[in-house]
Amino acid sequence: RAAEAFDNARSVIHIEQDLGLFFEPAVHAWASAHAVVIDASSWMYVNSHFVITTVTLAWIYLCRNERFYFVRNMFMVAMAIALIGYVAVPTAPPRFMPEWGFVDSVSDFTHVSINAHSSSISALTNLYAAVPSMHVAFALMIGWTLARLVRSPLARVAWMAYPFMMAFVIIVTANHFILDALLGALTAGASAYGASRLARVRPSVWRFSSVTAPRLTASG
Repeated sequence: RAAEAFDNARSVIHIEQDLGLFFEPAVHAWASAHAVVIDASSWMYVNSHFVITTVTLAWIYLCRNERFYFVRNMFMVAMAIALIGYVAVPTAPPRFMPEWGFVDSVSDFTHVSINAHSSSISALTNLYAAVPSMHVAFALMIGWTLARLVRSPLARVAWMAYPFMMAFVIIVTANHFILDALLGALTAGASAYGASRLARVRPSVWRFSSVTAPRLTASG
């Protein structure tokens, strides 16, 4: 469905142009001119998405288990929404559109070409799964959760900034359009709502704040 994916990508560009949001080529060009920025962003794109998400989920399960099941349900709902999006609207990422000035910075950084002609890689990945951006959705769900769980104000601010950092990374590396990022954020919001609805099935386990604070008695 490559032809459909590229048609959808061009539709995204036209929508952004109509809304005055098509600034990805300028941002990508600026980042590409600064090796530190583009290399750091490429490294973050390759490593942070799954590593930070996996480590965070493991920490919540082991150390804040009473909060884990709400987060798990959020991710389940998010992946269901993403699957529908990927099947219904396959969309090519900007890096496949060099006519707009986009370069695959991640492939340049890793020296591994990830494109439709890489049969061994394309057999294991969906190259046209750009809508919605699950990098942003995962970052928002993780950032929101950790911002509520950590005690340090500095750490709280860092986790609140994490989704914005990820949105910057996916755009400067030409892996997503800004519209993909916005739809990823909407996916995270819909997933949180879905998890809150699911919590009604098992409120004692699936609510985010499932542990009731102990009541003080006369004996202390």
